[in-house]
Amino acid sequence: MTGPARDPGLQPERTRLAWRRTTLSATVVGVLAAKTALHDNTSAAGIVACAGCCALWLGFLLVANRRIRALAAADRPPVLAPRQATLAVLCTVAVALCAAALVV
Repeated sequence: MTGPARDPGLQPERTRLAWRRTTLSATVVGVLAAKTALHDNTSAAGIVACAGCCALWLGFLLVANRRIRALAAADRPPVLAPRQATLAVLCTVAVALCAAALVV
């Protein structure tokens, strides 16, 4: 039994925009982390934390870019894979921990 054709409306577009906003926020966090780490007192720990933030940002950017492409490619986008969702969450939490380490 098949139902009526799915009309996704603007949901995929809103989701794409949400991923882009989140990526922009992560970019701002990475820039602020670099500024904090490389400002007045440059230490090895600060540089390592900054490098970690940048690497995590790249990981999140990769996940977000794949999701944005998947949302744009199909009328009915595939479900976000648990692996990608887990990676996005872990990158976000790890960036927050690196940022906290830089501030303290």
